[in-house]
Amino acid sequence: MRTRELGPLTVSEIGLGCNNFGRRLDAQESARVISAALDVGITLFDTAAMYGGGLSESYLGRGLGRAREHVVVATKFGHAGPDASAATVVASCEDSLRRLGTDRIDLFQIHFPDPATPLSETLEALAALASAGKIAHVGCSNFDVGLLRELHELRHIVPVVSVQNQLSLLARADEDEVLPWCAANGVGYLPYFPLAGGLLTGKYSPHGDAPTGARWTVQSGARRDELMTERNLEVVERLRGYCDEKGRSLVELSFSWLLSRTGLSSVIAGATSSEQVHANVRSAGWQLTEEELVEIDELTAL
Repeated sequence: MRTRELGPLTVSEIGLGCNNFGRRLDAQESARVISAALDVGITLFDTAAMYGGGLSESYLGRGLGRAREHVVVATKFGHAGPDASAATVVASCEDSLRRLGTDRIDLFQIHFPDPATPLSETLEALAALASAGKIAHVGCSNFDVGLLRELHELRHIVPVVSVQNQLSLLARADEDEVLPWCAANGVGYLPYFPLAGGLLTGKYSPHGDAPTGARWTVQSGARRDELMTERNLEVVERLRGYCDEKGRSLVELSFSWLLSRTGLSSVIAGATSSEQVHANVRSAGWQLTEEELVEIDELTAL
């Protein structure tokens, strides 16, 4: 497994997203996925207090066992509200430490910007936790470049070393400003929804019925409406044809394209089975040429 820099951390270029733990997977099934991830050299495990109502963190802590000291555990706080007040920062950290069964969180991430709380208040609480040894590094999620600049101006309180935002072949907004800013300022970038919630697996078709039990078959809401568009389905069909010509899969294209982005640290990929973990890791091996990258840009520019 190749590694990359995530701010001051070194992580595997494919990470494990733990959002299925406690939701689609029970403790035993989660443990099997974690074991498979460790076996193939994954060292970045990303979860959040909200995943599975806290069960994701609990299952992750149990599943890692003695391997805990050899991996990077990243979690998030403050989803509800969202709330990044000092009281929530401290209480959330204590709760996450307890559920994870550890004495240190390697990367503690602000899940969403909280317009009601000054960034300085959030960062001062995080700095106190870092001074106490309860967290090692601070990250954020769903922050635009304006907010990232504000965080950077407050780095004397505590530096924010990473941002986790949506990025995929179907959601490329961060390429214009956020990714270049991160690369210029040494901030690690983690893309979530690398497969657009499954849309880039090819399981959805504009000409057929939605697959039973798939994410966007059973879930509704703004995120589904944002991604499940006629335009995106057409782009997927074009990319599917391109991959067929190359003898590759859509997942291979999606992961390898992400890893070709300057400044990107690791692709966080969820999994519901050991087989899927292995497939995710294998999918990172396509070294895209400049010509291929231009062709992909043309196919996604509908």
